[in-house]
Amino acid sequence: MSAYESVLAARSCVENLTPLKTDCGRLCAGACCQGDDATGMLLFPGEEAFYDGCTFGRIIPAGFSLGGAPAQLFVCGGTCDRANRPLACRLFPLFLRFKEDGVTKLRIDLRAKAVCPLTDYGIRSLDPDFRQAARKAYDILLEDDACAAYLRDLDDAFSL
Repeated sequence: MSAYESVLAARSCVENLTPLKTDCGRLCAGACCQGDDATGMLLFPGEEAFYDGCTFGRIIPAGFSLGGAPAQLFVCGGTCDRANRPLACRLFPLFLRFKEDGVTKLRIDLRAKAVCPLTDYGIRSLDPDFRQAARKAYDILLEDDACAAYLRDLDDAFSL
């Protein structure tokens, strides 16, 4: 399976799920959807192909590399076609951490604390179906070498 196919399969895992059973964007006025010229959501390997001709956002260089390739950000205008939102949006506010023994664990993304009120309540406050689907999505990504390298580098880059 190519990186593109892995990302497609991972996206489908969390297609219709969100962190809460209700619209969590109502709690924060969609704070995670407010991109600007310098912020956005990281695209996974091969995911940029989903956004050729996109009308609700654009791709900009992130200014660093992940998994041996230049990282890219998707910046939206605050609204999107939810069926076409990036995988990072679908997984938000979760993050995959690698332990020293190579075991992975879902965590709340520390970068989300600035915008997401759900982070104050911990991972157990998120919908269990969402957590399970996110875990499955990450497992699919780990099966692809390019996506696995990307996730390892992302964890290394954002570990505190």
